[in-house]
Amino acid sequence: MTERLELLRGVVHPWHQDHFGHMNVRHYASFFDDACYHMWTRLGLPYSRMLAEHGIHCVSAQATTGFLKELGAGDLVVIDGVVRRIGSKSCTFLFSMRHADTDALHATYEIVEVFFDPETRGSTTMPDAVREKLERHLETAG
Repeated sequence: MTERLELLRGVVHPWHQDHFGHMNVRHYASFFDDACYHMWTRLGLPYSRMLAEHGIHCVSAQATTGFLKELGAGDLVVIDGVVRRIGSKSCTFLFSMRHADTDALHATYEIVEVFFDPETRGSTTMPDAVREKLERHLETAG
């Protein structure tokens, strides 16, 4: 089984709550978006170097959140991730948001990242060096 990469730790603050008393959906998005930035660094492909080294960067094409269990103010979360799929011009990450104290799964996030050429303003083929780094963290059954 592929090791999941720890990407982010956070706390649910009172201002994250909605009128029902749990974290509003908009805040799940920001936690997961921050985790996505960390994912690239953990893969050895930080945004700060991807354009300079590979001539490309990534754009998010689709994101799907699964809300499984509510979170409230004071809850501590840990987000981890794995590469779920590698295509020719895109890859898919799968993130899990767990409670830091109980390890209960609260949410999942699947995001498709498309490799983008800033000169042509369009999608482009993934460089082989990038593919090699992604493959090291490709999800395997276990």
